[in-house]
Amino acid sequence: MRGRNAERDADPSEKAESAGSMKAKSPRSRDGRLSVALLWHQHQPLYRMGRDGDPTGAYLLPWVRLHAVRDYYSMAAMVADYPNVHLTINLVPSMIVQLDDYVENGATDLWMELCLTPTEHLTDVDKDFIVSRFFDANWRHEVEIYPRYAELLRMRRECRAFTDSDIDDLKAWFNLAWFPPEARSEPWRLHNGEEVSVREFIEKGRGFTTDDVVRILERQLAVMRNVVPIHRQLVEDGQLEVSVSPFYHPILPLLVDTDLATIDAAGATFPPRFSHPEDARAQLEKAADFFRDRFGREPRGLWPSEGSVGEHMVELVHDAGFRWMATDRGVLEKSGEHGYETEDPEVLLRPYLAGRPGGQVSVFFRHTRLSDDIGFSMQDYADYDRAAGEFLGWIREGFAGNVVDPSERILTIAVDGENAWGSYRNDARAFLRGLYSRLNDDPDLVAVTPSEFIDGDRTRGVSPHPVEEQYSVTPLFTASWIDEMGSPHGNDLNIWIGSPQENRAWEVLGLVRGHMDEVGATPEKHPEAYESLYAAEGSDWLWWFGDDFVLPQGVDRTFDRLFR
Repeated sequence: MRGRNAERDADPSEKAESAGSMKAKSPRSRDGRLSVALLWHQHQPLYRMGRDGDPTGAYLLPWVRLHAVRDYYSMAAMVADYPNVHLTINLVPSMIVQLDDYVENGATDLWMELCLTPTEHLTDVDKDFIVSRFFDANWRHEVEIYPRYAELLRMRRECRAFTDSDIDDLKAWFNLAWFPPEARSEPWRLHNGEEVSVREFIEKGRGFTTDDVVRILERQLAVMRNVVPIHRQLVEDGQLEVSVSPFYHPILPLLVDTDLATIDAAGATFPPRFSHPEDARAQLEKAADFFRDRFGREPRGLWPSEGSVGEHMVELVHDAGFRWMATDRGVLEKSGEHGYETEDPEVLLRPYLAGRPGGQVSVFFRHTRLSDDIGFSMQDYADYDRAAGEFLGWIREGFAGNVVDPSERILTIAVDGENAWGSYRNDARAFLRGLYSRLNDDPDLVAVTPSEFIDGDRTRGVSPHPVEEQYSVTPLFTASWIDEMGSPHGNDLNIWIGSPQENRAWEVLGLVRGHMDEVGATPEKHPEAYESLYAAEGSDWLWWFGDDFVLPQGVDRTFDRLFR
């Protein structure tokens, strides 16, 4: 079936009408349930410097370790309790590589090294660092709920001196605060049969020793060992689809050609052109190889870093073996010759086929407001179970009840699957379990993965929606899932390009990349050089450059060191 843009030169209002009328003319036998695709995105950049830049070999920041303990394992383990809830978890390969380094190679991070060193052997600089940075958690929900941790925070606020005993307690509480609720009381049985609990330490409260901290860290590693295995098991069971991002999380449209970037912020300019589609291809192929190695099957789904897409990168995605990808409704709104009326559920709630024949990929467009509600709003509810019920009520009333055939439509919700939960009480367990328990038995909604919606699953009442039946979207607009604040309406790429600092970063990348070409370097002959280059192409460094966001003092220097 050809896309609407190919069928006729329609204006946006005609598009909405044609979508509804087509389905009314050729209804299928369905059970009438609207498909809902939940995608949790989990990502951290590469925190290790080269061997010359960091002789200790330790990671400079601890976030892979800590999010693995609080989020990466739990987000998969939790859904296993609700067999009718099928969803997608996106794993960025560079994050999993670091996780494996901890588990298999005994890797550490600088924060972990400080914890393992007896406090009396630390320098005053080390102790100042601990007092400054070991409160990096959500103060309301992860610090102040523990009396001793809250006491230490008050001491810092009041600029009171910390004794070595205070610092020992701070080491312990920083690591304890990142354990999920499941590990804080009764023994928590993990995928491999190990049991983990930190209840004894929470009850102890104060007077911790270095040996106590070592035991706490050992229990973190026990959780970390189970992250990949539980994802693999749920994939084999058919309940979970794992998608990936380009290996080091680069903004693919910018790797292909910065001159094609959508930048609309006041005063934004283009850097010297950076155009290396071969690097974009390598980042995709490395991600596909990673997936095959870890999951023993061909990749299907791609979450392009930050939902960044464009017509000029679709064929690369297809050639790397991916068959679907996801981004934001704001991209669909600007795509095609005339844009799309994304307020119309008949228009938004479907996959579209992007790219040219022979190189096409299905694209799912997330609902921005509902996704952002989970990420930024629902944590303010006093009753999280009620919040989950209201959330699904909005879906039934606003979408399932406003399309001709709900079973022909899919609502995509894509959310950061790690950073959001610290803003909820008790790591959002009441909200997530309320959401899953309702979806598990919902008569109007069925939780599916994108591949399941394309392929169909008759046992669950989900009929196939093959690519030949999908509307085409041509051209696919070049943008991300973000409409930068302060810029004109419409999704863009402003956060990673356009400001003096960001453009300087692209210029430096271009100089290094050009030098590698000039001296005849190749990935085969100089793999370490290319791995460093690919890591520097990651989105995170560019995200924090410029005035878009401000990192805490010290962290900005760490990110700059890592990029350089």
